[in-house]
Amino acid sequence: MFEDIRPYNDAETAAALRRVSNNRLMDQISAFLFPGKDPDILRNTLNTIRGVDDFQTRVMYPAVRTILGKTTKGLTFEGLEHFTGGQCYTMLSSHRDIVLDSAFIQFIFKDNDLPLSEIAVGDNLIYNQFMEDLMRSNRMIKVVRNTNPRQLYETSRELSAYIRKRLTDEEPASVWISHRNGRTKDGYDATEQGLLKMLSMSGSNDFVENMSGLKLMPVAVSYEIESCGTKKAYEVYVKQQFGKYAKRPGEDLESIVVGIAQQKGRVHIAFCEPISEEDLRACAALDKNERFRQLAKIIDDRILAAWRVWPVNIAALELLEGRPASRRRVTAELESYLKEELDSLPRWVDRNAIRNNLLNIYATPARRKGL
Repeated sequence: MFEDIRPYNDAETAAALRRVSNNRLMDQISAFLFPGKDPDILRNTLNTIRGVDDFQTRVMYPAVRTILGKTTKGLTFEGLEHFTGGQCYTMLSSHRDIVLDSAFIQFIFKDNDLPLSEIAVGDNLIYNQFMEDLMRSNRMIKVVRNTNPRQLYETSRELSAYIRKRLTDEEPASVWISHRNGRTKDGYDATEQGLLKMLSMSGSNDFVENMSGLKLMPVAVSYEIESCGTKKAYEVYVKQQFGKYAKRPGEDLESIVVGIAQQKGRVHIAFCEPISEEDLRACAALDKNERFRQLAKIIDDRILAAWRVWPVNIAALELLEGRPASRRRVTAELESYLKEELDSLPRWVDRNAIRNNLLNIYATPARRKGL
């Protein structure tokens, strides 16, 4: 059961990583993650991996530590006390980067001797054997999206049942999942009611009992420098001009590479107060159609309250609103960043429109907090 979507087990991981070790990308991956070392060292390590935990300890933990050292000004966090006593949750998270949001969370757990979670990832990222092997060896659950409506209903029920099962297994695990389909492109984080309804598909008809069993925990992921910010602003611009944005083949992989390599500034992750039965009873008292709307609002309010607003967010809001700069150095750095990013765009685009889109991505958290 769940064979097509679950993460690989130890034996499958060992076999998958032997396949990964032979991929032509290994030289490039090794050069970035382990600079100065012979790529054959990474190949040989992958060929001797014994299972999932061995892979996390010998490869992924040091790899993420390297990424943190090379591309961030530090990772901070709060709320780990919620995981004491082996508590497991469905972590509904704001989503800034395709790969690193969940990778940083795993790093925090590993660094603090907490069990690693499993990670829900859209099948748009698992488009060949190499990516499938790498992702599913990394405790990743495949979220099927590219299918017809009837099959989507069945795969959604399967995903819901799998997540509920993992929370209650003999050796349970938390599950990380974005609180919406894909990353926000405008900086406005909002939980999709459809996701909450999908998660509920495997439960009982009693709203409180059903949602309580999922052990929902909002998680706020804040980056000082927006991951792939210009790409997101450009996508919003294209949608504004033409009504839709069609991804190029390989664009998701490009976003993964850019997100890993680019500078991120400071990163903060807040594990918020889990959704309680009292919260759920308040939702259950509402009309049936309003229950999920209210639950989404509770999740969003906790994510927003825990969101780390950086000086650059305030500077962006001041620029958009024409206010005097309260932090001149930060504003000057932001203007320099904007110029560099906009200069990289095609000549045909309206740079002022994309500049405003990019500023809005940064300004929205500060605006929503009333700053």
